[in-house]
Amino acid sequence: MRNELLWFLLLVVNFGSIMYVYKQYGKLGLYVWVPISTILANIQVFLLVDLFGFSTALGNIMYAGGFLVTDILSENYSEKDAKNAVKIGFFTLAVTAVIMKIAISFVPTNVEAGLKNFHSVQLIFDFMPRIMIAGLAAYGVSQTHDIWAYEFWRKRFPETKHIWIRNNFSTMVSQLIDNLVFTVIAFYGVYPKEVLIEMYWVTYFMKFIVAALDTPFVYLANSMKRKGQIREVKLEEIQ
Repeated sequence: MRNELLWFLLLVVNFGSIMYVYKQYGKLGLYVWVPISTILANIQVFLLVDLFGFSTALGNIMYAGGFLVTDILSENYSEKDAKNAVKIGFFTLAVTAVIMKIAISFVPTNVEAGLKNFHSVQLIFDFMPRIMIAGLAAYGVSQTHDIWAYEFWRKRFPETKHIWIRNNFSTMVSQLIDNLVFTVIAFYGVYPKEVLIEMYWVTYFMKFIVAALDTPFVYLANSMKRKGQIREVKLEEIQ
């Protein structure tokens, strides 16, 4: 029960933070959240935990936050703005992989505490290039589909009351694509096949739940925008 409660807490903190930065900083706040979610999701995916009786990797909540961001951008702004967020995510993943690969290539100090810390970080980021490649491939394919699908369903169900259709139909299929691409590239040969299959379906089930739970936040973001409650901050205004 402890893991399930923490999972729910992580979900609340994630979605709550997205709504906070959106309300305080507008579109700029959503762009800021993209690198936060992509980096943390790709670190958390190393953590294999038991949830609801199944083994699954963490990171699905943080990663799902990226889909919430692009859906809000698509809904309240434009398809172009959503695509810009995806480009930011791409750059974030790529530059993180390169910089951390250089960092762990240094010769560590002989001081015991420093050596221990260095190896701890090295364990994560030595494997991260494969995770980053998987993340880039999955992120690019799934987010491109998500933005396209959101516009596809918006043209057919344009009314505000139908946000749930375009949000869920686009995100849930995109998450299926994302999970397949990422799991195969990142973990094939790392875990036994039966663990890999279980991880795939359990992770997708978790993402499916998160995708359904983020729908009220898209409605909330749309309502806040229409009521003029969003403070659209420009870079030159930040001091």
